[in-house]
Amino acid sequence: MQPTNFHDQLKFAWLAGFVDADGCINAQIVSREDYLLKYQVRVSLTVFQSTTQHFILLDIQKILGCGTVRKRNDGMSEFCVVGGTSLQTTLEKLLPYLQLKRAQAKLVLQIIKKLPNTKDPSVLMEAALLADKVGLLTDGKKRTILAENVRECLKKLGHVV
Repeated sequence: MQPTNFHDQLKFAWLAGFVDADGCINAQIVSREDYLLKYQVRVSLTVFQSTTQHFILLDIQKILGCGTVRKRNDGMSEFCVVGGTSLQTTLEKLLPYLQLKRAQAKLVLQIIKKLPNTKDPSVLMEAALLADKVGLLTDGKKRTILAENVRECLKKLGHVV
């Protein structure tokens, strides 16, 4: 779903540069005791700015028509899109212009296609393996839950994965 007019193309090219520089496209495996399979894969796009530049994140939210903006306690603000539909639309608009984070975006789009079916143990496992690949491409915090943890749990629950 690429933008059709030149003005929109410029906005999304600018935003992609912003994401490449000050953003994070991520997939993480989250422990969920209330879930039948005990894990979920969460996908997100986050952009960070000093709170003195908070207005830029509000502009990004307006351009995309989705996401949340919050001021943190450390002098930073963040814009975040979490979850399937909104994030898929956002990444599809940015993908033609992303440079540094193109590989992460492509992997996250693959995960998003699997999300509706992650109650199936094999699909959850596929999504978790893709999340691990995203993790290898990011400079963020060390991951504490990996696909192997999901595999071990699924086996304990009696699933063949």
